[in-house]
Amino acid sequence: MSDKEIIDITIIGGGPVGLFAAFYAGLRGMTVKVIESLSELGGQPAILYPEKVIYDIPAYPAITAGQLSENLIKQVERFEDRTTVCLKEEVQTFEKVDGLFHIKTDKAEHWSRAIIVACGNGAFAPRPLGLADEELYADNNLFYHVRNMEDFIGKHVVICGGGDSAVDWANMLEPIAASVTVVHRRDNFRAHEHSVEMMEASSVKRMTPYVPLAISGENGQAKSLKIQKVKGKEEIDLPLDALIVSFGFSTNNKNLRNWHLDYKRNRIFVDSLLQTSQEGIYAIGDVADYPGKADLIATGFGEAPMAVNEAIKFIYPERDNRIIHSTSLIKD
Repeated sequence: MSDKEIIDITIIGGGPVGLFAAFYAGLRGMTVKVIESLSELGGQPAILYPEKVIYDIPAYPAITAGQLSENLIKQVERFEDRTTVCLKEEVQTFEKVDGLFHIKTDKAEHWSRAIIVACGNGAFAPRPLGLADEELYADNNLFYHVRNMEDFIGKHVVICGGGDSAVDWANMLEPIAASVTVVHRRDNFRAHEHSVEMMEASSVKRMTPYVPLAISGENGQAKSLKIQKVKGKEEIDLPLDALIVSFGFSTNNKNLRNWHLDYKRNRIFVDSLLQTSQEGIYAIGDVADYPGKADLIATGFGEAPMAVNEAIKFIYPERDNRIIHSTSLIKD
């Protein structure tokens, strides 16, 4: 085992909570490895709604999900000499071998002294329209999440969906798009009441109750969406420059069953110190479950230092592990 690289703390998940845990572990002098199944760091906020404004992050009256992720990545980069990031790797199993955790992903093997699970609700994928030839237009002018609002300036935009994301994007794009039309299969929207009121007071056109029927286009560009009245035969063709499908996303923590931890559905049970049923393994963020848990990014940020501190005590019990303020650890 002497030829293996042994990391102090391996963090499974590179979303906001996992990134802050990586930073704090680096701050405490640990070597860190972040294993993320996606092709980039930042998790759901960065990938699904980077332009969306978040209001419940301490010290930020308002910040976009994309900017929050950029800031967290920048924090981690302070300790890049002791931090390794592995992207597009999915953790399949891990087991304890001679006091170390042997972690197997779909691409590699890793060795670690402790593990912090911060994988949120698991791997996720957007729910598609389910229409013929839909894949021909995906990533051209058919979007499952908005990465850059400037892509929609002066465009005729059609949004399919009736939840918070669909209504929020309608409100945010309405001032810059040539037109915004929302197609929803019910008369009532499931979004926050205030957001719906904002949409109803704007120029956003609402087509309810209608369902998508077919997409027409050429050269990989969708040109129109045919919709049909629910419980009726009426069909309408909506010309468009951009189509946003906001049906939410599906999540999957299918590998949890192979991790030998106590869990239920997509949540891992932890104690008051965030330790799982297996010593040396901790869980934080949305994947962690305990009485009174509030599923907020801010909660996960608070859990990260706790889990890191407990992991350090587990790894190096003989050390003086008293917590030191960051002002004493960082000298700029």
